[in-house]
Amino acid sequence: MKTPSHALIASISACALALATQAATAQTKPAPQDEPDTVILSDTLHYDDINKTSTFTGNVILTRGAMTLRGDKLVTHEDAQGKQFGTATAAKGEVVTIRQENPEKFETLIATGLQADYAGASGDITLTGQAIVIRQICGQTFDNVRGARIIYHEKTGTYEAFGGQNSAAAGGRVRSLAQPQSRIDQAIAQCKAKKGRP
Repeated sequence: MKTPSHALIASISACALALATQAATAQTKPAPQDEPDTVILSDTLHYDDINKTSTFTGNVILTRGAMTLRGDKLVTHEDAQGKQFGTATAAKGEVVTIRQENPEKFETLIATGLQADYAGASGDITLTGQAIVIRQICGQTFDNVRGARIIYHEKTGTYEAFGGQNSAAAGGRVRSLAQPQSRIDQAIAQCKAKKGRP
């Protein structure tokens, strides 16, 4: 399935966890000046230089530009080839949340799940358990996908959603809702008019 709006939604997850894995080595590898800083707040941090692993625990908040990731624990590591991997998990009764703001389009993209995994080798991002991706325009929800597991393949711009026992959709199924582009364009125009923007 290749749907631009859903690809855009899911890509925030890949971006967020890729950035999280890069944050662990930020002290030794200076970032290009045109990239925003990555800041991670947590109750504790354990960094293992030998194994190239960082473990952030307790109310973890990662911010980079207009993107925010929230979870209970974030573990990042790098393999011998320099490929980066990250796993964000939620506390019991909570979810991992990744939020990306796009003020120019009055758009907010939100991805949630009990766990989010990023695989640097393949570029895949997997949301597992109560997985949901949502696109909002001016605070109003337009697109969403719900399932037990959602995988976004960054290299091909495609995604897969799977039902199962821990699906966010009723009956353990996958549920997808996408609004016509004309409605999205109309919502953006209305938002521009309200805010007095051309």
